Amino acid sequence: MNLLNRLTKGMGREIGLLVALFLMIAIFALIDPIYLSPGNLLDIVDQSTINGLLAIGITFVIITGGIDLSIGSIMAIVIVSVGWFLTKQGMNPILAIILGILIGAVIGLFNGLLVTKFKLQPFIATLATMSAFRGVAYIITNGWPVLNIPQNYRDMMDGDLVGNFPISIPILLAFAIISHIILKKTRTGTFVFSIGGNEEATRLSGINVDFTKMVTYALCGVGAALAGMVMLARLGTGEPAAGQGYELYAIAAAAIGGTSLAGGKGSILGTLLGALILSALKTGLVVIGVDSFWQYIAMGTIIAVAAYFEIIQSKFSGFGKRLSGKR
Repeated sequence: MNLLNRLTKGMGREIGLLVALFLMIAIFALIDPIYLSPGNLLDIVDQSTINGLLAIGITFVIITGGIDLSIGSIMAIVIVSVGWFLTKQGMNPILAIILGILIGAVIGLFNGLLVTKFKLQPFIATLATMSAFRGVAYIITNGWPVLNIPQNYRDMMDGDLVGNFPISIPILLAFAIISHIILKKTRTGTFVFSIGGNEEATRLSGINVDFTKMVTYALCGVGAALAGMVMLARLGTGEPAAGQGYELYAIAAAAIGGTSLAGGKGSILGTLLGALILSALKTGLVVIGVDSFWQYIAMGTIIAVAAYFEIIQSKFSGFGKRLSGKR
């Protein structure tokens, strides 16, 4: 029992999300039993990979109190670049993947430079680059999609690992584990939380705030790059229009997972569960025949509820501290 308490200490939000996920699955299964079929459950996890990779990356930025609206456009640049490497240059798929990750990290660093060195607000900086990066993606391909993506690359990023189990799921889990280690087990992760809690105090304590922020934007770019490369493999075409609107799903997954949009709070496990909840909801609405237009309403409602839950939680936390002080 003590071991269980130690393992679950400080994981109240994540446990609540897990319960919510199981309840959602149970409700949809009662409405239509096909929802609970192994193939459909695997599809839910598979459909969450792209949003999950994006959401994990943006979690770092949000914890610092920032935001990145350009992740869909970063996806597009990586998609058409890697597609061009593979089809026009005949590049080895592994080398193309490495270059794709580097491109995402460099673009993320550029966003970080705008925020730290040019002192632009993250919302304004990434709103500008969201448009600019999309233009770059169109310029790379002259507006045309990149066709005939090699099958060996597609198998590497979205093929079946064992049976019908897609390799994109281990890619998501690997990125989640590495991100969790960075966030919870390294000094950089401690600095990320510190900046989100009180940036000025963090700066005065001698921590290089600008460098830490740039690292978070680079990691966000890596998440976008991985998501883009999985999408490229899944679709088999490199569209410069790909990734539009995906920043909404990433931010929603992070917010549902308990990442405070004000900064200072968040976890990779929570974000991962948030992405799964969104995927389970979207799949469930499709299975029971709800019109796709309602999915946008459901998405907006969930974001609002998640944000309001954060407010309620903060109020109760403050109330509890005041009671403790009186004692």
